[in-house]
Amino acid sequence: MKVVISSDHAGYDLKIKVKEHLEKKGYEVVVLGAVNASDPYSWVEAGQLLSDAIISGECERGIAICGTGIGISLTVNKYKGLRCALCTNEFMARMCRQHNNAQVLAMGARVVGLGVALSMVDAFFEEEFLGERHAVRVNALIEQEERFFK
Repeated sequence: MKVVISSDHAGYDLKIKVKEHLEKKGYEVVVLGAVNASDPYSWVEAGQLLSDAIISGECERGIAICGTGIGISLTVNKYKGLRCALCTNEFMARMCRQHNNAQVLAMGARVVGLGVALSMVDAFFEEEFLGERHAVRVNALIEQEERFFK
């Protein structure tokens, strides 16, 4: 699976560690966003680059990282058809795949430690969407997008 990971400057160090972790597991990883932790880089731009990579079909899923995860998740969720879940623990990462069919996992580099971050990443990529009753809700969300996204 080809995945994209993008961050602002606050998420840069965690982004590199997550990238290395995913590559060791055999994923092809596209890295976007900040190129270091010292030069300011917008979470808006980082989220836009990630979203474009998924919307275009270049990548199937993504990991979005900023200081808190809030800003970058807001950016990704502005894209029609994308579901980005801001998670702070492994259980949330599992549920966002099983129940919400999220394509993007967002996290805050200043909120979660490396161990929690990597366990969330593993959970996010291990789980599949359960469908059935959950598909009804996801389809309702898609209908809402069709109605309100102009």
